[in-house]
Amino acid sequence: MTDYTIRRAQRDDVGAIVQMLADDQLGATRDDPSDLEPYLRAFDKIDADPDQLLVVVVSGGEPVGTLQLTIIPGLARHGALRGQIEAVRVRADHRGSGLGADLMHWAIDESKRRGCALVQLTSDVSRTDAHRFYERLGFTPSHTGFKLKF
Repeated sequence: MTDYTIRRAQRDDVGAIVQMLADDQLGATRDDPSDLEPYLRAFDKIDADPDQLLVVVVSGGEPVGTLQLTIIPGLARHGALRGQIEAVRVRADHRGSGLGADLMHWAIDESKRRGCALVQLTSDVSRTDAHRFYERLGFTPSHTGFKLKF
C-alpha cells in the first residue's frame, strides 16, 4: 500500500485510536470512546516520554491504524534495549489490505533504528488470528505471560 502515511499520533487522534481499541471482542469490554478524558491524560504522558511512540496510520485524512512502541532499557543481554509493541489495531474497513504488516515492519525498523536488540509483544490467548499474523511476520511464541489486575 502507498496511499497512507505513518506518523506520531496527535491529541486530536485520540478519539479515533480509542474507537479502534474498542472495536474488537476484548476492547469492547475495556474501552469506552464516549469518555476520552482518561485517554487524553494517558496520551499526554505517552507523548512526553521519549521512549514511548504512539503512531497512527493515516489514509484519506483519517487514522486507520495504530500501535504503541516502547523502548525498554534492561540489563539482560549485555544491557540491550528492547522494542515492546502494544495495542496494534487496524480499522475494520482496512483489515486484510497489508496495512497491518506494513505498520509492524515500520515498528521493527524503528526499533532497529533506535538500537534495540529485539522486538517483543504480547497478545491475548484468545486472539488466534493475531497470533497467526505475528508468526507470518517472523515472531515466535517464546514466553508465557501473566497479569495481576487491580
